[in-house]
Amino acid sequence: QVQLVESGGGSVEAGGSLRLSCAASGYTKIMAWFRQAPGKEREGVAGLVGVITQYADSVQGRFTISKDTATNTLYLQMNSLKPEDTAMYFCAGGDRWIPGRWKSITEYNAWGQGTQVTVSS
Repeated sequence: QVQLVESGGGSVEAGGSLRLSCAASGYTKIMAWFRQAPGKEREGVAGLVGVITQYADSVQGRFTISKDTATNTLYLQMNSLKPEDTAMYFCAGGDRWIPGRWKSITEYNAWGQGTQVTVSS
């Protein structure tokens, strides 16, 4: 079982930037970032398989997902942050890629513990 450890969360003002990191203990075919705000369901933010990237509409153009394959580290660069981006962010890993299903939490069998992102207005 691959272990995932996130870091890089924090508190910023609206318009600011943060970069999240996720260190993976091994290889997974697909990796993604999810977030969960209090009282809301966990939602997919960005997914990556090979050179294919996918983004939620709410973050398209502001967030960038990338991976350092040499170190198995996943990143999420978050720019132009908004208060509605406030949530716990989770890294996830899975073993298969099904187009259109990257946002489904059931496609992932490895999860990190989460890192908190708070954006103030």
